[in-house]
Amino acid sequence: MKQPSKLMATRRALSALALLALSACASAPNADPKDPFEPMNRRVSTFNDSLDDNVMKPVAKGYQAVTPGVVQTGVRNVFNNISDMWSTVNNGLQLKGRDTAESFMRVVVNTVFGIYGIFDVATPINLERHPEDFGQTLGYWGVLNGPYLVLPVLGPSTVRDTAGLPLDYYADPVGRESNVPARNSAYTLRAVEKRAHLLQTSNLLESASLDKYSFTRDAYLQYRRSQIYDGNPPDEDDTSGQK
Repeated sequence: MKQPSKLMATRRALSALALLALSACASAPNADPKDPFEPMNRRVSTFNDSLDDNVMKPVAKGYQAVTPGVVQTGVRNVFNNISDMWSTVNNGLQLKGRDTAESFMRVVVNTVFGIYGIFDVATPINLERHPEDFGQTLGYWGVLNGPYLVLPVLGPSTVRDTAGLPLDYYADPVGRESNVPARNSAYTLRAVEKRAHLLQTSNLLESASLDKYSFTRDAYLQYRRSQIYDGNPPDEDDTSGQK
């Protein structure tokens, strides 16, 4: 139940995933440099798609159908406010003074005047969100992207982003909640809300892509690269170790 044991369990899971990845790499000598683990990734992606089709998407549609829009917005705002706390730390680690200050002020304003973040009162007064996680912080300090990975349940990632997950998890206030039922309920609500928010995007993806796996991989890598460089990435070289 204690956080150190949770962190250790997460690290063990990531180590096991790394061993699986190395095994997949050995079986794919002619693989795409940015995706040497493609055979394993496709299998995990298939599992995730099945889980999404049979569990997450139906639940998200039900949540969207029965939950008033104003409530959905409030739930999203609360979790965004929680995320902004960790973003404040990561902006600070990246020496982004203005972004750190704005993120901190967003948390203060929304927590105090927005009733723990239910209402987003920071955006109308021009306090912008600057979402950052530890994977982005590692990229900022020059840690290379590494190969593309698809994680069970969690979805698209990279070696670098996966390495940052234990700290992201440990710093998450939801994960630090000692009441297990309350913590699990919060995790479930956050996952369902996030999936409901992405319903339209996923429908467009399924209708527009001939190869959903390749499209998702390329879109994710481009998106993360843009995040690392704050929307202004340099020209991309054809290498597997990019930021």
